[in-house]
Amino acid sequence: MNKMMVIFMLLALLLPTVGQAREDTPPPYMNAALPVEERVDDLLSRMSLEEKIGQMTLVEVNSINPDDITSLYLGGILSGGDGDPRQGNQPDYWSEMVNGLQDYALNTPLQIPIIYGVDAIHGHNNVEGAVIFPHNIGLGATRDPALMEEIGRVTALEMIATGIYWNYAPCVAVPQDIRWGRTYEGYSENTDLVTELALAYMRGLQGESLSDPYSVLATPKHYVGDGGAVWGTSTSFGTPIDRGVTDVDEKNLRAVHLAPYVAAVENGAMSIMVSFSSWGGLKMHAQKYLITDVLKGELGFQGFVVTDWAGIDEISQDYYRAVVTSINAGVDMNMVPSQYHEFLSVMKVAAASGDISMERIDDAVRRILRAKFMMGLFEHPYGDDFLLAEVGSAEHREIGRQAVRQSLVLLQNENDALPIAKGVESIYVAGLADDIGIASGGWTIFWQGQPGDITPGTTILEGIKNTVSESTTVEFDLDGNFDGKADVGIVVVGELPYSEWFGDNPNLSLPAEQIRMVENMRQHADKVIVVLLSGRPMMITDLLETTDAFVAAWLPGTEGQGVADVLFGDFPFTGKLSYSWPRSMAQVPLSALLSDDEPPLFEFGYGLTY
Repeated sequence: MNKMMVIFMLLALLLPTVGQAREDTPPPYMNAALPVEERVDDLLSRMSLEEKIGQMTLVEVNSINPDDITSLYLGGILSGGDGDPRQGNQPDYWSEMVNGLQDYALNTPLQIPIIYGVDAIHGHNNVEGAVIFPHNIGLGATRDPALMEEIGRVTALEMIATGIYWNYAPCVAVPQDIRWGRTYEGYSENTDLVTELALAYMRGLQGESLSDPYSVLATPKHYVGDGGAVWGTSTSFGTPIDRGVTDVDEKNLRAVHLAPYVAAVENGAMSIMVSFSSWGGLKMHAQKYLITDVLKGELGFQGFVVTDWAGIDEISQDYYRAVVTSINAGVDMNMVPSQYHEFLSVMKVAAASGDISMERIDDAVRRILRAKFMMGLFEHPYGDDFLLAEVGSAEHREIGRQAVRQSLVLLQNENDALPIAKGVESIYVAGLADDIGIASGGWTIFWQGQPGDITPGTTILEGIKNTVSESTTVEFDLDGNFDGKADVGIVVVGELPYSEWFGDNPNLSLPAEQIRMVENMRQHADKVIVVLLSGRPMMITDLLETTDAFVAAWLPGTEGQGVADVLFGDFPFTGKLSYSWPRSMAQVPLSALLSDDEPPLFEFGYGLTY
């Protein structure tokens, strides 16, 4: 064997090894040390059309065939209201479900992780055992950005425990009509306050960097003007205002409703959700001017735009036309949420025909991938099971309790009714005081919420019993039927849970039986204190004459001990109204109140102290 043959034999042996080494070298997009844009460029160059449009598809968890995540290269999964695991609604089942679905995504050739999203709008509120914070209307009354940041941090940790890194919050609507069923999702009628608190909450969710393993992607919503919809303009579900028309000029739209988005983009928002509402004769999901020209162009938004639940469908009865219009308007990811095969088919046809250009598809996918890389999803696609012990922890509940205390607004306090002495001989408690579900409102465990013992927590009644002296007698009756007379009577009244258009209501008066309950308590207690649970101001002008003290507790969530903390004087009342409080329905909406010669019952910023 000559020398040349030996060399050839050695090369033959080495070549497979060299080739194998090349195959084992991770592609640039898997290199976390490279700049995000370089990673995006590399990955995008490797993707087929099917992989690209798959990334643009967001599917509801109970509609998904898990194998389709792999075969269709789907980009995202969500749990809407009631989208909990089939095994049971506990944190460990959530973790198992979400991480299991991620396995399917990482089994694709390019191993692009899914992004999993939920509406964790007042804590991780889909999950039994999570801390349920007050709804935003209550948090608006705290006027405390530091507290909002802490709530965002707690929410992020409880989400990550279950494998979820994408939150459809904060809602930055600026509600102008309290008849709207989503009023409680807005921090305030005041744009500056909405902006300040939403940014603080965003900081809590996202932390100093989205790449931090304990950061969650925020999603300011609903772009843009949903809080300005006019009563009677909605054409959806027979509802009068939800998903209606924001009938204002562009100057007003920008000043009142766009301003929070300007600040959010400047402060690192990388996902924004479009509104169901309309402006200028077009559904928001079709608004190329507002989505592409203003948001992406003028404001320089570099993240991705996601639809609301089947939001594209409302543009036209012709689904092909609806998809083409919305994607070309600048929507990047479609929350389908169930008919994803049809959406993918339409996208293929639209791309082949040129109705949607590859440039538009590449831009959409680039934005989605950019956010995923910034989030570090390629490096940590799974949740952190170590955090499961933190879901609903005592530390987290204490922050919820603080939020409740600071959200309470004292509207009236006559005859030194408050604070209540802990050693008072007897207290009668009536009404909704012993119900976690009612205190938490909509978007709690279920989409519409539900009365009853739906998740662990402390009711207002339990808080009262925990606070009084051992010698104090506390007697509770749901209907307020008492004999004899107590030193103090506490009546908890308010709204039953609702969300979205189910809460649209032309008459914000309290039910007659609740008013009778307060009047009856007047006969059975020396001092009568009313605590109102509601997602908005209610019509209480006449009722104030029957009571000594009146407290707006909003929808406080699971930590009812915070209400008792303040009623009994362990902490002062510090909450200030983030909404004007009308005297009657004649002063609704806000524009009617502002033009009325008579002042509101309580002005924006009102709140008594001890």
